Amino acid sequence: MASQSPQVMDLTSLRAVLADLRDRLLPSRFEKAQQPDPQTLQLGFRTLRGMIWLELSWKAEVPRLVEISAPPKQGAGSTLAQQIQHGLRQLALTELSQEGFERVVQFQLAPRPGQPPQRTLVLELMGRHSNLLLLDDRQRITAIARQVRTHQSRVRPIGTGDVYSSPPALQGIAPRMDEPEQRWRERLELLPLSLEKAMRSAYQGISPVLARHLADEHDDAARARLARSVHELSEQEWKMLHQRWQCWLMALKTDGFELHFDGPNSYRVWKPASAGTSAGASAATSEGELFADLSKRGQPLSLRLGEYYATVLQRQELNRATQDLQKQLKQLRTREEALLADQRAGLEETGGADDLQQQGDALLCQVSPNRETLDRAQKLYGRARKLRRAVPALEERLQHHQSRLLLLEGSESFLEELIGADWDGMEARTKSLLDLREELDDLLAPKRLRRRRRQGSRHVDPQPLEIRSPAGLLIQVGRNHRQNDWISLRRARPGDLWFHAQECPGSHVVLKASAGFADEEDLTLAADLAAWFSRARGNRRVAVVRAPVEHLQRIAGAALGTVQHKKGEVVWAEPDRARQRLIAGQLLA
Repeated sequence: MASQSPQVMDLTSLRAVLADLRDRLLPSRFEKAQQPDPQTLQLGFRTLRGMIWLELSWKAEVPRLVEISAPPKQGAGSTLAQQIQHGLRQLALTELSQEGFERVVQFQLAPRPGQPPQRTLVLELMGRHSNLLLLDDRQRITAIARQVRTHQSRVRPIGTGDVYSSPPALQGIAPRMDEPEQRWRERLELLPLSLEKAMRSAYQGISPVLARHLADEHDDAARARLARSVHELSEQEWKMLHQRWQCWLMALKTDGFELHFDGPNSYRVWKPASAGTSAGASAATSEGELFADLSKRGQPLSLRLGEYYATVLQRQELNRATQDLQKQLKQLRTREEALLADQRAGLEETGGADDLQQQGDALLCQVSPNRETLDRAQKLYGRARKLRRAVPALEERLQHHQSRLLLLEGSESFLEELIGADWDGMEARTKSLLDLREELDDLLAPKRLRRRRRQGSRHVDPQPLEIRSPAGLLIQVGRNHRQNDWISLRRARPGDLWFHAQECPGSHVVLKASAGFADEEDLTLAADLAAWFSRARGNRRVAVVRAPVEHLQRIAGAALGTVQHKKGEVVWAEPDRARQRLIAGQLLA
C-alpha cells in the first residue's frame, strides 16, 4: 500500500475547473452547505439539469475547488456551515470570477440573475495561507474559516467584521502570448539560476508541477532539465520550452483544457503539442489502474478531478490508519509478552515450595532442635505456603495474558487482510480499520473502564462483510472480533453453517443455509472465503473446519469471538480462488 501525495491544485488546474463549471453551474440556486471536516466545505447548487455539488477546501497540504458526487449528509450543524447556509439562503449563483494569475475565486450571489450581488463567497487557494470568507454587499467579512490575528500576520490580519482586502500582489510579471521569444528568453537568463527557479521568479502562475510539464513530458527528464542552469540549455531545448510555453498560454486563453493522468499521482489539464504516450502514463497504467475510471470521457473535468482527490486522500487516510494500528499492535504485543514472561518466571519460582518444605522438615528432625532452629523451620514453612498460595493467582494471570495475546494475534490477522483487500473500496477499508482500532482499545481496556464506555456509547450493530453465494444465499464474514462473535453466536440460526481456518487466526464465515438449500458450490465458496480471510491465505490449500452453528459454544473467559465446536469436519479450501472471485466484483451483497 504505497503512500501517495495528491498534486496541489495550481492556477492552471483552477482555471480548468472554473471553465468547466461556468458552462454548467451558472446560473444556479444555492441550496445546501455542510462541513465534513474542519477544513472542507461542501456546497449544493440547483441547476435546470439537477444538483451540482462543489467541494471547497482550504487545507494547507491540498487546497482545492472541485466538483463531487452527491455526498452523504454530514457536518451540516457546524458553525461555519450554518453561517454559510443562513448567509446564502434563497440566493442564486450568478458569477464565478478569478482575476489574472491569482488563485482566488469569488462566488457572486444575488436574489436573481442580472441583479447586483448581495453576498460574495471568496476562496483563497494559497497553500498554508488558504482561507474561505463570506462577504456582505459592503465587502465586510461576515463569516470566515480561519481568523488571522496580528501576531500571525503583520501583512494581512483578517477577521469577522473587517472589510475584505485582496492578498498581497504576486511577484514577477504576468505571462503573455505576444511577448517576443527573445525577450522571454532574456528574462529567464537574467540571473544564473536553475530553470525552475528562473521561471518561478520571473513569471506569475508557475507552480512546481507546471514547471515539470513545461520542461518535458517525461517526469525524470523534466526534473533533470529543471535542475540545470539556464545558461546550460541548448538552442533546441529553448525552442522546445518556448513551444510548450505557448501551448500552455493558448490553453489559458481559449479555455482549451483536457485532463490527462501522466503518472500514478499526477495529472495535467493542458496538452503540449508534442505530448504523446509518456513513460509516466505507462507507469500509471501499471499502478493497479488506480485512476482508470477517471479517464471516462462522459464525465466533466471538474468531477473527474474531484474523484482523483477523493481517491488519493482516502488512500492517505488508509495508510495513516494502517500505520497507527500496526504501531499500536506492536507496542501492545511487546508489553503483553513481557508481562507473560514475568508471570511464567513467577510460576517457575513456586516450584521451590517442596524444597523449602523439605528443608524445614530436616531442621525439625534434629535430635534436640533449639528455639532458633524452630524459628528457621517455621519461616521455611511460611515461605512454602506463600508460594503455593500464589500458584492459582499466577495461573489466572498467565491465562489472562495468553488470552490478550490471542486477541492481538487475531487483530493482526484482520489488519493483514485489510491491507491486502485490493478488491474492496478504500472508504470501506478505512472504516473497517477504524472499527478495528476502536474495538482493540475497548477490548483491552480495564473492565471498569469498559463498562463505563458501554454505558456512555450508543449501541450499533456490527456490519460484517456480506457476500452472495452462487445460489443466492447470504455469506457473512467477520472482519474483527465483535463481528465474529455477532455472526457466529448472536445472529446465527439453526441450519446455518460455520467455517474457520483450522488452528489459525482469522475470520468466522457463516453460510446462511437456514434460508435455503446450499449446494456444493456454495459450500466451496464459503470454505475458500474462510481460508482467504485467515493468516493462512498465503498457502495454496488450507484446512478449514465446517460445523453447524448450533454446535458452537462460547469459551468462558476466552477472548471475544473465541468458540469451541462439536461435530465439525475438515474440508480443504483454496484461498486464491476466493480472492479471484472477490476481485471480479460479483460477490458483494
